[in-house]
Amino acid sequence: MSKKATIREAINSALDEALRTSAQVFLLGEDLADPAAGVNAVTRGLALEHGHDRVLNTPISEAAIVGAAVGASLEGMLPVAEIMIMDFIGIAMDQIVNHAAKLRYMSAGRTTSPITVRAVVLEGSGAGGTHSQSLEGWFMHIPGLKVVYPSTPADAKGLLLSSIFDPDPVLFMEASRLYGKRGPMPTEDGFRIPIGKADVKRQGRDITIVTYGPATWEALEAAEALSAEGIEAEVVDLRTLLPLDLETVLASVAKTRRAVVAHHAVTFGGPGAEVASQITEALFNELVEPVVRVGAKFSPIPARASEAAVTLGTGDIVAAVKKVAGAVRV
Repeated sequence: MSKKATIREAINSALDEALRTSAQVFLLGEDLADPAAGVNAVTRGLALEHGHDRVLNTPISEAAIVGAAVGASLEGMLPVAEIMIMDFIGIAMDQIVNHAAKLRYMSAGRTTSPITVRAVVLEGSGAGGTHSQSLEGWFMHIPGLKVVYPSTPADAKGLLLSSIFDPDPVLFMEASRLYGKRGPMPTEDGFRIPIGKADVKRQGRDITIVTYGPATWEALEAAEALSAEGIEAEVVDLRTLLPLDLETVLASVAKTRRAVVAHHAVTFGGPGAEVASQITEALFNELVEPVVRVGAKFSPIPARASEAAVTLGTGDIVAAVKKVAGAVRV
């Protein structure tokens, strides 16, 4: 069974189910507990339902939040830590990169750190240069870590539950601009989406748009606009950035023979560079045109209305597809 829900409601539903499913699960972060329930109200009602000992307010210290989560995980707990604004995740970089992600390796497989770090991306909110960055590319460099970035309510619920009960650390990214996005959400307990599996959100024959997170919605809008001009784009939503589902990506591009990679992270050195490289190495002889990347400009993000000048928009994807598509019948 399913119902219409927002991504905010889907994440809340996943957290509620996780807390009901296992006594080892607990949440920690800034202002998570009721009545505040976080700045985005994602955890509303969970402290009242499950107790303030399982939905914990913390000091304003990302290092303490993630450090406490890592320590608790070593004692058999399943912590879900929230970084209220992803721009501040650098303060917890040592805990994530040099502790949580390394414990399995450093202990020869005897110890893992099954933490989930929920990181909220405010890009698109006009919040300025230190509150608006999409930094997933940083963490794609880290063996031992998984990176997830869903775009729909069903994906958010299924992937968050998979993340919480995964034996290794997971960075679960949430775009604040998508919290109000509505779509079908399974309501039964036990719904999961496997980490590391992409999803074809739209079928097409002429070109593949590889994307994830909020850019998925712009890619779908672009695909509809392009369809009116006779270009049928396939949209592949990666959903997970680490590990990458290259099998699904390559199968799509092998069919269309053209690809654009779109994301809200900075284009230079961004996740699209890795995806484009993998496509080119695997399908060099099949590609009609080189793979093109579109994303944010290499610039600090300005506040308010000026933000749109440097971030990804639907028009950027349309322009990139037209550049690559050329004569679509070739």
